[in-house]
Amino acid sequence: MERQELVLTIEKALSEVLERPVSGLTEETALFDELQLTSLAVLGMLMSVEEATGISVDPEGLDIDDLRTLGSFADYVEAAIRKEEIHKEEIHKEEGTS
Repeated sequence: MERQELVLTIEKALSEVLERPVSGLTEETALFDELQLTSLAVLGMLMSVEEATGISVDPEGLDIDDLRTLGSFADYVEAAIRKEEIHKEEIHKEEGTS
């Protein structure tokens, strides 16, 4: 998933959980200060992003800095996608050697 596509996916998730359009966000948009996200909205956003990207996010593994801005959350999701891809490759290699 390209970075811009990921940012748009997060933006869509935010619109869904906030129940209002949130277009024109930048990577510097502060999720809590500018968008006034609640903890419940964060969980909804996580679930929506998980569904859209196929990753699994452990909310307890998130640091507040990962949620400070749209860009920092996109960084977190990109890292989770890479980790998931590496995990799948390792499983595929193990299955091929068995």
